[in-house]
Amino acid sequence: MSLLCIANGTLYDPANGIDGETRDVWIGDGRVVEAPADPAVRADRTIDAAGMVVMPGGVDMHCHIAGPKVNTARKMIPDEKRSTPPVHRTAITRSGTTGSVPSTFATGYLYAGLGYTTAFDAAIPPLTARHTHEELQDTPLIDKGFYVLMGNNHYVMDRLRENEPERVRHYIGWLLNATKGYGAKIVNPGGVEVWKASGGNATGLDQVIDHFGITPRQIVRGVARAVDELRFPHAVHIHCNNLGMPGNWSTTLETMKTLEGQRGHLTHIQFHSYGGDPDDQSTFRSEVPRLVEYVAGHTNLTVDVGQVMFGNTTSMTGDGPLGYFLHKVTGHKWFSGDTEMESGCGIVPITYKDKSFVHAIQWAVGLEWYLLTADPWRIAMSTDHPNGSSFLAYPQIIALLMDRSRRNDLLARIPAKARERMVLPDISREYTLREIAIITRAAPARILGLKTKGHLGPGADGDVTIYQPDVDIQRMFELPRYVISAGRVVVEDGEIRSSDEGKLLHIAPRYDEGELPHIRMWFEECYTVQFRNYPVEESFLHRHETVATD
Repeated sequence: MSLLCIANGTLYDPANGIDGETRDVWIGDGRVVEAPADPAVRADRTIDAAGMVVMPGGVDMHCHIAGPKVNTARKMIPDEKRSTPPVHRTAITRSGTTGSVPSTFATGYLYAGLGYTTAFDAAIPPLTARHTHEELQDTPLIDKGFYVLMGNNHYVMDRLRENEPERVRHYIGWLLNATKGYGAKIVNPGGVEVWKASGGNATGLDQVIDHFGITPRQIVRGVARAVDELRFPHAVHIHCNNLGMPGNWSTTLETMKTLEGQRGHLTHIQFHSYGGDPDDQSTFRSEVPRLVEYVAGHTNLTVDVGQVMFGNTTSMTGDGPLGYFLHKVTGHKWFSGDTEMESGCGIVPITYKDKSFVHAIQWAVGLEWYLLTADPWRIAMSTDHPNGSSFLAYPQIIALLMDRSRRNDLLARIPAKARERMVLPDISREYTLREIAIITRAAPARILGLKTKGHLGPGADGDVTIYQPDVDIQRMFELPRYVISAGRVVVEDGEIRSSDEGKLLHIAPRYDEGELPHIRMWFEECYTVQFRNYPVEESFLHRHETVATD
């Protein structure tokens, strides 16, 4: 067994109750192991981390890094590619482009360079899963997976309308297995189908979706119930209706209540926390305190933030009507896609400006979620990459959370009218390194049900990030001294040291033999109706485990 020892580091491992203690971490054959009982045993390599901060590898639970939508966005912004520094080919690395939507190779290198070792793409249509796997295989150094879109899936909506929860459950389980996905994703339930059929949207949870005779509320409740009954490791991943609209906080609250105690993860919650009149942008304001209070009282709920940061980026979403709305608001070029019978998407380049009344409030709303949430285990860091900003903004966000004076400097730059519509100026809380380790590592791993990620106890994946302390917090988190993935040093002093591909994380269903005949018959029916591109799979049922595929 090859052994790596990280010696004398200041360890932050919240999942194991370690908060800034000087400890050694031993890794053998890619996993964290107990220190050898025999003092004569020597590591094959020892990294002296004295005076350095040691954390588990970062986990990004919500981003957009692969699949046809991402690939289209790369093609839409050639001007950005010309103005951002490329990744040059070396003896280890492949060449790539950067910007708000980096190429596959660059995405892996940049994530690893920040100390992140795991990332999940948040919105993949089933019919494009194979394409996504090809892109993820081209994304080096990090472990990865994806969530499968089903909130506007024709078969799901038909079966929910007919009150056939067993078929919904079997179909969702089969779908995750056939696509090798990790979780179930709902985007603007019902609204994307309305957009594709008539150019409209679903703005209320009880609006009946034409042709399907079903409401967004029924979709949320039905899919959440199926996910819990299937015992998926991660809750249903929900992108609520009315994203980005003034007054949408009430839709978000109703969506939370609709779950009726079922597990639910509300994603990029920043974009769903606005007060005001939907027809009057001048009434835009933060409604974070009311939503934070509700989440605090309901332990079935978790969130990630979707932080907006000022600058150029690209909006890409499975929410087709939102893409069109942003196109009309910004006047920028626009792409709309339709995945038949499953989903859609919208892509628009966007610039967030600190002098914009609306953009300033969006920026503040994200920070308010972090700073008002008392329990950091229920909230995960995200920018909804690249929608709110690139994942490369994580060090800047960390600095804003840990340094109130830095927040105040930015607050002084935004419109005075915007400051009156938020609570951020009154918040004095500053995050600790322990809390940063939770929201960037331990919490997203726990929310996802990843038992070997986000911590450094025996049996954990050997994913470790080592930082050199710096008075400039942003610089500290931008430039890790070492990044270790599965026990291999992949980044050292800012240089890529490995070309490893990383692993795919997906659900591997198990089934009871006695139930196989009924399920096989149903699979064959489903296959002949809709999913001719996928083989009929027998391996499915109510118990699931997470596996990693090289």
